[in-house]
Amino acid sequence: MDPTTDNAGPSAGADTARASLEALRAEIAKAVVGQDPAVTGLVVALLCRGHVLLEGVPGVAKTLLVRALAAALELDTKRVQFTPDLMPSDVTGSLVYDARTAEFSFQPGPVFTNLLLADEINRTPPKTQSSLLEAMEERQVTVDGTPRPLPDPFLVAATQNPVEYEGTYPLPEAQLDRFLLKLTIPLPTRQDEIDVLTRHADGFNPRDLAAAGLRPVAGPAALEAARAAVAKTTVSPEITGYVVDICRATRESPSLTLGASPRGATALLATSRAWAWLTGRDYVIPDDVKALALPTLRHRVQLRPEAEMEGVTADSVITAILAQVPVPR
Repeated sequence: MDPTTDNAGPSAGADTARASLEALRAEIAKAVVGQDPAVTGLVVALLCRGHVLLEGVPGVAKTLLVRALAAALELDTKRVQFTPDLMPSDVTGSLVYDARTAEFSFQPGPVFTNLLLADEINRTPPKTQSSLLEAMEERQVTVDGTPRPLPDPFLVAATQNPVEYEGTYPLPEAQLDRFLLKLTIPLPTRQDEIDVLTRHADGFNPRDLAAAGLRPVAGPAALEAARAAVAKTTVSPEITGYVVDICRATRESPSLTLGASPRGATALLATSRAWAWLTGRDYVIPDDVKALALPTLRHRVQLRPEAEMEGVTADSVITAILAQVPVPR
């Protein structure tokens, strides 16, 4: 970048924002051990104004991860435990009658926050699941015909358990497509698990992040500067064609009944730009697309039953497609 007087200011602001967001990993590591890919995915989603589906077995620090991210970014966060009896108004808020004034007043629900943790979203019926759709897409909530804007930034981090499906309501494809990324939270390695236990033995309390030394390293202003810089990240026609070829290949795969939609292609382009900027470039290269292809597309494709019985996974299909689609030079 040409360090002229005209662009030195914006460039300096973007560089400061990038340094602040890079510091998130070290800060969140004070509370969460070994989840760098998930931290990066959440930051990419914030930069793209998208939402994240976190999949992992219970006890792998999904809730702690979101709380630590909110603390490090100085953002408000709320958690909703999704259950079969949860009503839409429990998420969005409702009109409450005030006997003193003889009027109805709106009581906002937990969705009015910066980071909403929708815990076990597949345990609540579709009616309540859909109450999040307007909030995720329009960034507003309409109650009694009145739209109410949500705070900015706003991110839904929804979790689901990949192994326990009894009594659940799987998210339909149309709703899955609303999530920018699907991040898998793996079990920790042996050394990471030893580190977790050592911290707890030394007095670490996951409910008291301040005592763990976690402090804000960035804020909404840095996030806004970063979003502006990402929007200026250059995408060549060759990269655009590469993204389209990958998504079209998913629609032609014999292992899939459903491939990535044009919205999926748009999402892959957006996440690739955010990743390119985070890694210090103002242009996108094929490796950026490859790095974000799995988390951006794995929940947007649907396996054929016979392929699933043979042990094929969405990740393995997308990985094979990445190996087959010609890479632009």
